[in-house]
Amino acid sequence: MAFDAFYMSCVLEELRAFQDSRVEKIHQPTRDTVILSLKHRDGRAKLLLAASPSAPRLHITTASYENPAEPPMFCMLLRKHLSGARLADIRQLPMERAVIFAFDCFDEMGDPVQKKLVAELMGRTCNLYLLSPEDRIIDCLRRVGLDESAKRQALPGLYYQTPDGITKLDPKNLSKADFLDILCKPGADLLCDRLMDSLGGLSPLVCREAALFAAGEADARLEGQDLPALAERVALWFWENLQHPAPHYTCAADGTPKQFAFCPIRQYGESVATESFSGLLDLYYTVRDRRDAIRQKGQGLRKTVQNLCARLTRKLAIQEVELEQTYDRERLRQLGDIVTANLGRIVKGQTVLQAEDFYDEEMKLIDIPISPILSPQQNAAKFYKDYTRMKNAEKELTRQIGLGQTELQYLQSVLSELDRAGSEAELDEIRQELQAGGYVKADHSKRKMKQQKLPPMRFESTDGFPIFVGRNNRQNDELTFRSARKDDIWLHAQKVHGSHVIIACAGQSVPDDTVTQAAQLAAYYAETKGGQNIAVDVTPVKQVKKPVNGKPGMVIYHTYRTVIANPYPGIVVDALNAEKKEES
Repeated sequence: MAFDAFYMSCVLEELRAFQDSRVEKIHQPTRDTVILSLKHRDGRAKLLLAASPSAPRLHITTASYENPAEPPMFCMLLRKHLSGARLADIRQLPMERAVIFAFDCFDEMGDPVQKKLVAELMGRTCNLYLLSPEDRIIDCLRRVGLDESAKRQALPGLYYQTPDGITKLDPKNLSKADFLDILCKPGADLLCDRLMDSLGGLSPLVCREAALFAAGEADARLEGQDLPALAERVALWFWENLQHPAPHYTCAADGTPKQFAFCPIRQYGESVATESFSGLLDLYYTVRDRRDAIRQKGQGLRKTVQNLCARLTRKLAIQEVELEQTYDRERLRQLGDIVTANLGRIVKGQTVLQAEDFYDEEMKLIDIPISPILSPQQNAAKFYKDYTRMKNAEKELTRQIGLGQTELQYLQSVLSELDRAGSEAELDEIRQELQAGGYVKADHSKRKMKQQKLPPMRFESTDGFPIFVGRNNRQNDELTFRSARKDDIWLHAQKVHGSHVIIACAGQSVPDDTVTQAAQLAAYYAETKGGQNIAVDVTPVKQVKKPVNGKPGMVIYHTYRTVIANPYPGIVVDALNAEKKEES
């Protein structure tokens, strides 16, 4: 991602439309995030200021945030000084991710004054400052004392000091000759590194894009290049993209935004253009924050299931060793026969019987350990009893191992479900599934409202056939054995955990394109969604059966055909976008 000074300047250009807005509400949902609710002539908007070292940014947001029961002290201070204030001016420090918002408001005596809210969004030194009309710090989000910084303290009562100015060159003001001078001077070998070292306000991603345009490679070296021609192309790239910036982003495998910048991003393939710089930031961080929140909320369940899998794996390993030992039981029966044939040679108190092994071609003498406290007949019976015990143990261990392997496969499928979960409702369904199976205790401490049953995901093929995809094991069962008709088409990625996919065709002939798209969904919603050439089994629903006492989501089928498909997130993204439009 590239939230650099130039991207910030593009966001601020959009924010200038909100000048003269009034501050209606102020919230601080997290330690590092402040939201100003603005009322302007066209309606209302929420300005988000995030002074988080890991994700610094500012933009208009449409997302909803849960506020703490008691507002933090800094939030209460902002409410005291800025509630009802008018946003008078927005100014960015040159080539810095720092912006000064000027607000017209009133002091304690009712006299008009101008106070400033400064947002410094530069990595580890991120901070928010509220300044008095004399530019003294009224307070700040993070106080910095003398013991933390000898150069620049941030404490109430001190005068605010702007960050040290950028000593690098401003690419907006450079000519072709200036770029040529940069390339000719001693410095880094890579073109992108030379630009990064010489120019201010840019991210490494943007510098690699400039190198890709100018030299054909993001990591192109300067050695052996035609520097005048290269400088001309570098100057052209900066002129085009700084004069006419446009928000672009690239997608991850699941269709969510992965990288963004104020220019096209070609080093990772094709990028997607959007209409708003602020809207792109809101989309990127809302998706990321939601994904992180779901991952965090599902961590407890994941840990529980992982522990169950580890315990079951250890148990299976022990049982397999024990089963292997039962394979030698035939020798016990042979020894029983030899002892029976030599009962008359056993003397009371004897501990070892030396006899011919008539199961050996050479009839060698062998030593057979026997118990001195048992009679000869009881010693022979003991060998037969041990033989029978091990024979029965083989049957029981084989059964137990089969059950354990089935249970392990089920638990691994639950882990796969947790990886695919995209909402709290899906996590709740997985938790209910584990509670029904006795793996997780039900929480009776709080009375919860009955949640609406989550429907399966619905897509539509290019031929107009509805395609349904189960979100979890219980929903897979519901979809395959209750919702689907017997003459619908069922698909599943072969020999891996994944979603059941149903083509609702009501007995009609299904075109190959529809089968291909459904197979792509089956490949996408499977453990192997990052792979290619995934085998997907296709069969009518009537051929799919539930095993006796089978775990949720488990099926058996014998008549099927197999198609090869690649996961295609484009289908998923289109459906999710349509779903969001319906919700809004």
